[in-house]
Amino acid sequence: MKHFFIWTALLALSAALFLLMEFADLPAAMLIGCMIAGIVVGVRGGDVSVLPVAFAGAQAVIGCLIAASLTPAIFPVFVSNWHLFALSVLATIFASSALGWLISTWKVLPGTVGVWGSAPGASTAMVLMAGAFGADQRLVAFMQYLRVIMVSIGAALVARLWVDTSGVDLPAPVWFPPIETASFAMTLAIAGLGAGLGILTRLPSPYFLGAFILGSVVHLGFGVDFQIPHWLTMLSFALVGWTIGLKFTSDTLRHAARALPQVVLSILVLMGFCGGIAYVLAHEMGIDPLTAYLATSPGGMDTIAIIAAATDSVDLSFVMTMQALRFLFVLLLGPMIARLVARLVRT
Repeated sequence: MKHFFIWTALLALSAALFLLMEFADLPAAMLIGCMIAGIVVGVRGGDVSVLPVAFAGAQAVIGCLIAASLTPAIFPVFVSNWHLFALSVLATIFASSALGWLISTWKVLPGTVGVWGSAPGASTAMVLMAGAFGADQRLVAFMQYLRVIMVSIGAALVARLWVDTSGVDLPAPVWFPPIETASFAMTLAIAGLGAGLGILTRLPSPYFLGAFILGSVVHLGFGVDFQIPHWLTMLSFALVGWTIGLKFTSDTLRHAARALPQVVLSILVLMGFCGGIAYVLAHEMGIDPLTAYLATSPGGMDTIAIIAAATDSVDLSFVMTMQALRFLFVLLLGPMIARLVARLVRT
């Protein structure tokens, strides 16, 4: 009975925070709202947790969701501007890694938390993989989602200098669309098979990475379409948010609060660095200034897509190709960079 009341309170608080964040038009409302609710309940002694099998399933679904977001359309755009994309993405990753190294070296946050938390994009993926590499997922989530919010707000403010985006919004999601049996069954099969292959091949974060890799192969290589209903996406985000939030303790919360000024400063520095790259692209390469800024903005892809769609002067394909490539680079290089920084910090 005690657990029933705790779960009831957790669900009610999660729903209230989700609705509040949706009303404020903040990104990742479900995931962040459930994580905050989990923190509140966990810190106040709520001894409940998400079943491991449910968390594993949520990771596999998110892996398929990210794989489905990739599109072959990025390839021709990349080929025509590959040098700009490569230099910009690598420079951003280098800067974020340097900031993560400083955070770890100065003991602002323990271990490799600073490296995973500073990664410029793929927030949910970084949080999921960080745990597999021994970093504190709670503090990584704290850094990543704070950056997502700050970057989204920053991009919206900068865009006001160029265009009014108040009348542009993403289409309202359909929570319970008609189920397309073949596509939905394929999605569940890829999620399950990918998770199994991830375990067999001993991938870090096997449920997420296994589903993401297999999903990317069948989606990009064979044109297989997935159906991931909005209710399943939101449920997966909620499970991830609760799993992370419920693990918070009073000590973890105090640690995050003490590190807040340094973390905010590191995010502002990264945003400034990316703004510098945008300046070079605009003034040396002739790229439209708003296009350059949105393309190099380190995260907040939903907000960036809205702003980019608000004006004909923005090259939407350029913006989203840069964002997608940085996302892939972060996924591929993140574990290697984290290991390298961990060795540097120990020496």
